[in-house]
Amino acid sequence: MLSLSTTWYLGTLTFGTFLILVATGIPLMFYYHPSVPQAYADTKDLQFVVSSGLFLRNLHRWSAHAMVFLVFAHMFKVFYRGAYRPPREFNWVIGVILLLITLLLSYTGYLLPWDQLAFWAITVGSNIASAVPAMGNKVHFLMLGGNVVNANALLRFYVLHCMILPLVAILFVAVHFWRIRKDGGLYAHQSEPRTAAAEPATAAAKGARFQ
Repeated sequence: MLSLSTTWYLGTLTFGTFLILVATGIPLMFYYHPSVPQAYADTKDLQFVVSSGLFLRNLHRWSAHAMVFLVFAHMFKVFYRGAYRPPREFNWVIGVILLLITLLLSYTGYLLPWDQLAFWAITVGSNIASAVPAMGNKVHFLMLGGNVVNANALLRFYVLHCMILPLVAILFVAVHFWRIRKDGGLYAHQSEPRTAAAEPATAAAKGARFQ
């Protein structure tokens, strides 16, 4: 059994926050309409009208912040311990993809309250995307469904946040867990299995000591 200092259970905690986000996100969908200006009114209703709505929304929001922090911490821990080395380099790439999906989930959820903070954050972010050489304008138009942040952008971000990105995340999480089992479990220096090529060399070295 791995000690706490080996992994700090960061992967487990990250997956736990993802489950909390799914468990809180589904009830939130029952009280939200991705339309202008109803989205902002629904957000206010969650805060002041719906029973336990404020708790539900804050649990979802703070779990999202925690998940971003935990994913970064998990990646730093894996890199520090050298757990990205062969045969685990493929799973490291999967982890990087999951990091990007986590950031996209956080970003797409930012617009949904349809308040001033969300509106201008998405405006600035989409303008930064438009600065990409050669294809910036196309990326900007694809993100917003137009040239400005309006109802089209809200609907696109809602579908991405509530349907497409979570399904993609579940797929890559499943692959991530499968590769952990495929690669021999969690990385630990003491329990790393020896390769077939190393075993004859080890046996020869032992025999040489007794000659």
